[in-house]
Amino acid sequence: MPKKQSIQDEQINTIAYHQLVADAKERVQSGQLAVWRAVNKELITLYWDLGKLIVERQQEHGWGNSVVEMLAKDLQAAFPRMSGFSKTNLWRIRAFYQAYSHPQILPPTVGEFKSSEMPPPWAEIGWSHNYVIIEKCKDPQERLFYIHLTKRYSWTKNVLIHQIENQTFEKTVIGQTNFEEKLPDNLKSQAILAVKDDYAFDFLELGDQHSEYQLEQAILQNIRQFLVEMGGDFCFIANQFPLELSSKDYRVDLLLYHRELQSLVAIDLKIGEFEPEHTGKMSFYLSLLDDRTKKPHENPSIGIIICKSKDFTTVEFALKDVNKPIGVATYNITKSLPRELRAFFPAPEELIKRVETVIEAISKK
Repeated sequence: MPKKQSIQDEQINTIAYHQLVADAKERVQSGQLAVWRAVNKELITLYWDLGKLIVERQQEHGWGNSVVEMLAKDLQAAFPRMSGFSKTNLWRIRAFYQAYSHPQILPPTVGEFKSSEMPPPWAEIGWSHNYVIIEKCKDPQERLFYIHLTKRYSWTKNVLIHQIENQTFEKTVIGQTNFEEKLPDNLKSQAILAVKDDYAFDFLELGDQHSEYQLEQAILQNIRQFLVEMGGDFCFIANQFPLELSSKDYRVDLLLYHRELQSLVAIDLKIGEFEPEHTGKMSFYLSLLDDRTKKPHENPSIGIIICKSKDFTTVEFALKDVNKPIGVATYNITKSLPRELRAFFPAPEELIKRVETVIEAISKK
């Protein structure tokens, strides 16, 4: 006769046990993350020290580039079981130290974080992410931007490369919105981060000539890629979302929801150039959404007008006296942009201010 199962054993197969499993998994995962962070910090510290040694000894003795290749061979021979001492990686290590060795470029310095509880931002992302940013981004503010977004969204190396090649930095810092004036302080920085100046819709596979209906349908058929391009916190609600007023029907092309902002986001698609009257129509939609659709706990709705092209000066004037929070962007169906975005960058002081605003938004998440 088999032993009768004890009451305690019978009770194990319960909701409480499944909760135990879930809690244990969460603890293991958090432990793995803590171990990765500790190991990563030590690796970054090691590479910083090696970069410093190389740069300082080259300056002290007047050595040329050949010393890096010699050092790579000797370190590989001395530590055959350790990776990271190839000639290519030593050059990256040297460039890493040179990029961040001046406090005014990107404080605090790595030297400070050895004795500090607050590590610099680049110590909290992987080494492969760091050298991608250093090699592909030459502007200090641009590097800081991608460092923080990589940390915030846990981008893989390939996603980071895609974001850089897609010019996410440029599209964010020159974005044309009136959020600074029309949103409260606790929302404006997050909203600015949520809207790009230009969206790459190359995945839609549309020809140069297409209708607004074809554009909308192509987006619906590729909704996942569309939301990725829009940003990590957007969710899809509906297309041709109905709004009624005085027995008349009005429709929003695309209605999204932004989780971080807790705001409805109305998208108006235009296949031509931006016209000033587009802001009036969007303002009307936002008033109806706030009055008829927005829930009590949600923040004011925002609008994004996405056009095929726009004149920067026209957009600035069109947004000036609009009372609702609206952004105006363009879209491209190819990866290459029709214009050089940096030509529209603000003055250096304003650029730094905008980047600081974006970083502040990321750090608050």
